[in-house]
Amino acid sequence: MKLGRPKKTIIVQEYRLDTALVQVFENYMVVIFDEGATLTLERAYQIIGISEIHFRDKDFGYISWRQNPYAVDPTVYTYLRQLDNLKALAIASIKEIDMHNFKIEKLFYKKQMKFFIEYDNALAWVKQRLKKK
Repeated sequence: MKLGRPKKTIIVQEYRLDTALVQVFENYMVVIFDEGATLTLERAYQIIGISEIHFRDKDFGYISWRQNPYAVDPTVYTYLRQLDNLKALAIASIKEIDMHNFKIEKLFYKKQMKFFIEYDNALAWVKQRLKKK
């Protein structure tokens, strides 16, 4: 039996926006907003544009890794849910306030999204959802 090294996750591209870091991987993206930022429709369009560059013709997942406190305009989700190839939306945070906000955000998204305390669990869920074509 041959044991190889675990497959290394490679960042395909990294974008530094005015209030966020966007990391694009093979079939998902991770977004980390700066402390005090607000996810507005304008900023959501920037992220959607990045997704169209990398995932135009394939399914992808999105992880909001909430390391810093920031605000979200929940109407952004009405636009995100129109992305037919966005198959998994996960939020990872250890903050209780983010858990409460997630319940509100979920009402606007109206598609499957999940909250995780551990980033690794969010990533595993996104990868599993993308396998279920």
